[in-house]
Amino acid sequence: MDKIKVMVVDDQEILAEGIKRILETDRDLTVVALATDGADALEKMKREPADVVLMDIRMPGMNGVVATQHLKAEYEDVKVVVLTTFDDSDYILSAINNGASGYLLKDIGSSALIDAVKNAYHGDTILPAKIARRIADAAKTVTSDREIRLKRAFAFSDREVEIALMLYEGFTNRQISSALKLSEGTTRNYISSVYVKTNTGGRTEAMKAIKEVLS
Repeated sequence: MDKIKVMVVDDQEILAEGIKRILETDRDLTVVALATDGADALEKMKREPADVVLMDIRMPGMNGVVATQHLKAEYEDVKVVVLTTFDDSDYILSAINNGASGYLLKDIGSSALIDAVKNAYHGDTILPAKIARRIADAAKTVTSDREIRLKRAFAFSDREVEIALMLYEGFTNRQISSALKLSEGTTRNYISSVYVKTNTGGRTEAMKAIKEVLS
């Protein structure tokens, strides 16, 4: 089996070197590059493509959200996992909408970090419990006016309002399931109900209908 190629993007050189040493204790992982910001990551990706990018959020120059957007546009299959502190939660929805595969808190343990990189490579969404709760809270942080408008327009239940707003914000089914601690089957059922109540046949039409009510 070929090793999983990882790039670490962080403006703190000591931290990046420490992450590299941890990852390379596992025989299945190799760190192909260290980058100091988003622009540096894009340049190094051209020379040595990575399978998984561990991306800091707050960096001088190009930050992690913008870098994630550019990486996913140029390298569709790359998995970008954001390295974050709890205080960086304002960036979370933006990073999701730009294609991030998940989030790691910087206080993560060594074995958990290695497992998270492998899981991201295999397509899992990486959401620590604290971050999942914050995403769910962000989805709920909506004015009562918007909730009332959706309920009046479509007769949504409280949960359907929550799901509809998360669809509107660009969450995938898996991200909704992770954030709200629902099975993917239950999430699909709620989304189907949103389609029925908005009289639409799919996600794009439903988002358009929701946007018309909220705008």
